[in-house]
Amino acid sequence: MNPSFLNPLQSLRPAPVLLPLLSRAQMSSSSRIPSPPDNGVVLGCGAVSVDFLATVAAFPKPDDKIRSVSLKVEGGGNTGNALTCAARLGLKPRVISKVADDTQGKSMLEELEADGVDTSFMVVGKEGNSPFTYVIVDNQTKTRTCIHTPGNPPMVPEELTHANLSSALDGAKLVYFDGRLWETALVVAQEANRRKISMLIDAERPREGLDDLLNLATYVVCSEKFPQTWTNAPSTPSALISMLLRLPNLKFVIVTLGEKGCIMFERSTDEASGQEEVEVESLLESLKTSIDESSLLPVCISSKSSLRISANGIGAVSGRLLLGKAEVIPPSELVDTTGAGDAFIGAVLYAICAGMSPEKMLPFASQVAAAGCRALGARSGLPKRTDPRLAPYWL
Repeated sequence: MNPSFLNPLQSLRPAPVLLPLLSRAQMSSSSRIPSPPDNGVVLGCGAVSVDFLATVAAFPKPDDKIRSVSLKVEGGGNTGNALTCAARLGLKPRVISKVADDTQGKSMLEELEADGVDTSFMVVGKEGNSPFTYVIVDNQTKTRTCIHTPGNPPMVPEELTHANLSSALDGAKLVYFDGRLWETALVVAQEANRRKISMLIDAERPREGLDDLLNLATYVVCSEKFPQTWTNAPSTPSALISMLLRLPNLKFVIVTLGEKGCIMFERSTDEASGQEEVEVESLLESLKTSIDESSLLPVCISSKSSLRISANGIGAVSGRLLLGKAEVIPPSELVDTTGAGDAFIGAVLYAICAGMSPEKMLPFASQVAAAGCRALGARSGLPKRTDPRLAPYWL
């Protein structure tokens, strides 16, 4: 190993969140759970829908006829799921989206409101249909296949009045976009930017208008394939460097890797002269060798801060790299991965509002996402802040 590369390794450190879980009796004491953040208002703009979830013994082959093992109907959509998660953790979410004045639309609004999401800024169309999704969950692989039917007619910016937009943003600490309803989302983002409100973008895949949203983003959470697809970089770590160079307003970018955990690049607020420079691929490999793979609970490890981290042929950014290990879910407990990414984002929204350090935020978000994977559907397994599994993160 190159001796000049040793310094970054000397500061690798696991996140201090692996504390013993408290019993339910201990958790009954309100003193164990801190109050939610004082400014916990988040606004989300994007997809809400109804999910029709059917579990099957194995995914069917073409022209097969099979029977479902179980069936559940519940709310879905990236924004609906992420805000539901944030509400259960203690935030005060508001949502901008559109449903029709039909049975499905009414059930969506009722479900969101029951979880504490403010739906007063939703548009309810007099005609058409509300969005819905068929979700087929494979009982063998625990994977899911989604068939989405968009709402019709689609939402247009003119349906969001200036008064409603202004009220929705009043007092908001953070605005979240999932990349849907992009024309309306861009109107919301531009006003949020004018008010200097931070924004988090879910970059699941390239979509129309997404680049305009990313240019205004403060934080980005990406799917595994997005960074390389968007930047054409040769690897995920180098793609993160490219994203931060192309989007100078970003404070951090996270790429989620499913059961493999996540990678985060946090930009440094200062660039001191003579900063040590390391190559991102080598730095990531060092993080992988230093993380505790024996832990069943999520853990996080980071490089030291204020490094100059480079990618060959792309450039360099000052900051630090963090690697999060996902919770290991026993096969007997893994039910459905639908909405796991939305749960992760909902927890990140909470962590930002609560001022959590990245070392605590990544394991916290992983823990919340893993809880959601233990039940059928995107919302059934989402934990509330009183859940004993979250106790270590409140200390």
